[in-house]
Amino acid sequence: MRLRFLLVGILALAAGAAGAAGAAAQTPAPGDLHLRGDRFKPLTASELTPEQKTLVDHLLSGERGTLNGPFNVLLRSPEMGDLAQKLGAYIRFHTTVPAKLNEFAILITARALNVQYEWAAHHKNALQAGLSPAIIDAVAAGKRPPSMQPDEEIIYNFTSELVNNKQVSDSAFHAAVDKFGERTVVDLIGTIGYYHFVSMLLNVDRYPMPEGAHPELKPLR
Repeated sequence: MRLRFLLVGILALAAGAAGAAGAAAQTPAPGDLHLRGDRFKPLTASELTPEQKTLVDHLLSGERGTLNGPFNVLLRSPEMGDLAQKLGAYIRFHTTVPAKLNEFAILITARALNVQYEWAAHHKNALQAGLSPAIIDAVAAGKRPPSMQPDEEIIYNFTSELVNNKQVSDSAFHAAVDKFGERTVVDLIGTIGYYHFVSMLLNVDRYPMPEGAHPELKPLR
């Protein structure tokens, strides 16, 4: 019986140590957040409030797994940042918009707001999702892609109208609903809106490109 209690105690201690180690691994050591920023000074782990630590933990343990992008800025309002990252995770990983078309909409939005970091990150994602380099190059140049698949053209028309005209024509709306359904159209609007939000955060911060990377977007005449 004494041996049994001893074994139970050893297992409990081991579980506690493992839990502590997991918590320590989840929250980076001071200075190890690798955040970037310009107007908003990059924070270190030792500076974080409990609410900021919660946001960091959710980001690093979630599907995103990184603090890149707007999150150094959003740490200044961690409660809003945590809600935003949940919306962003849905839009990135669980939306009903097919991945290639979702990335297409993000690129159109990034081009319209001239967001260098967002463009560079999602240029890579779009290629991986199967979007044609010729389409990406046309969007980068501010031109309508000359050759698109029918579903790509629907996304282009809807997104470019919304970001440039602030409205969507009946023809673009009905084409999108007929092809994808109302839920996916609402998800598409969510993608466009969320990346407007992200774009504004990055632009206000003058968010820097990663070391050695160069801006890909050229000014439009």
